[in-house]
Amino acid sequence: MPTITLTQHNFDSVVTSNPIVLVDWWAGWCGPCQRFAPVYEASADRHPEIVHGKVDTEAEPALSATARVTQYPTLMAFREGVLVYSEAGALAADALEDLVQQILWLDMDQVRRELAQRSDAGQLAAAGAPGAAYRAGLAPGTPRYGWPGL
Repeated sequence: MPTITLTQHNFDSVVTSNPIVLVDWWAGWCGPCQRFAPVYEASADRHPEIVHGKVDTEAEPALSATARVTQYPTLMAFREGVLVYSEAGALAADALEDLVQQILWLDMDQVRRELAQRSDAGQLAAAGAPGAAYRAGLAPGTPRYGWPGL
């Protein structure tokens, strides 16, 4: 499946209406972005079940600002509408494939439980209690490959 262009008009609907969405935030002047593009395109061909979106940060500055993207390329992954990965830098083909496999086998029930705990901690922090700060990244847990339960 070819990559799709994401804009401020379709970003939310694409992320929320597809089980897994990878997003490549890129800029035309960025050398690493140009080198990462064929790797990303190959992943889109290899995984038609995953939406591979691209955001041209020069054409979508408001969307980039909303997502707090300041380095290029930045790769984000959404699973069931939840941001499960966000990291700047171009990935090699094998690293991108490993990331895709980890996202495919994420335990989303566990991710939701952890998000709920973080939300509770955030409410405590807002009330003056010490809370744990976090940054987006691959959900914790050991990656599982193959059929679930093997």
